Amino acid sequence: MTTTHPIHRELDHAYRNGPVRHIVIPPCPELLRQLQEATAHSESDIGALDQIASADVAMAAALIRQANSPLYGLTQPVHTVGQALIVLGLRPAVQLLTGFLTRHALQVKSPLLAHFWENSTRRALACEHIGHQLYNLDPGLAYSFGLFCHVGMPVLMRGVKDYGGTIIEAMARKDRTFVQTENVNHRTDHAVVGAIVARTWRLPSEVAVAIRLHHDFTALNDQRYSDIERHLVAMGLIAEYLVGQYEGSIVQREWEQYGPACLEHLEIGSTELDSWVDQLHPVFETVQLS
Repeated sequence: MTTTHPIHRELDHAYRNGPVRHIVIPPCPELLRQLQEATAHSESDIGALDQIASADVAMAAALIRQANSPLYGLTQPVHTVGQALIVLGLRPAVQLLTGFLTRHALQVKSPLLAHFWENSTRRALACEHIGHQLYNLDPGLAYSFGLFCHVGMPVLMRGVKDYGGTIIEAMARKDRTFVQTENVNHRTDHAVVGAIVARTWRLPSEVAVAIRLHHDFTALNDQRYSDIERHLVAMGLIAEYLVGQYEGSIVQREWEQYGPACLEHLEIGSTELDSWVDQLHPVFETVQLS
């Protein structure tokens, strides 16, 4: 995809001429491609979703297990994919299937990324929640951005020597940011690689752009980017804060520096933010990935 958008031009150059050309970008899983096609229109075909989910035994089992979880309070358990789809609803089912296919396509056995997909799913749910509060932003688009925001990290872990050491170093350093450390060590970073994955997997353009920019908060006031792209960047940091509050993490320097600007950009007050922490706690608790 080559466009006049400045981010897409940058990604084209990185992919063809920069260090990213030596990194294997995994292709989009075929079942995920089918899922994208089945949900491309407002009227999704539940029969097509049933067929896609049933094509993988583990994925079908995950769908049925989620439908039978205490969250849905069923008096009688479901036993088929079709029944699970009815219980979950189309959008939650599609989200579950997307997450399943993505994490199985990008498996990385490293203690550094032990909770990566749980964190990504919670970030996606937080972004979706924020999207519901904003009248001009599609919650589904927000969810996709949250889920794929850091997808460049497992790709780099699989494809770049010593990237695990870079993660440890980047988390410990106080004199430069995480992406600055990545670039010093590897001449690229997870934001660039993640954006290229998003394009390769044909996610919406706004999602790919926002992934590239999600650590660059000068973008909030940069008119070269659309409102949706800038909203997603702001939303990403707020979602990280919400997940961190649930997990009991130390407030990150990035939030201290740019959190107020992101809240102001989306016109979110501190009272509203505190209420989201409480509202999302039970939602986050439901994330149990096998």
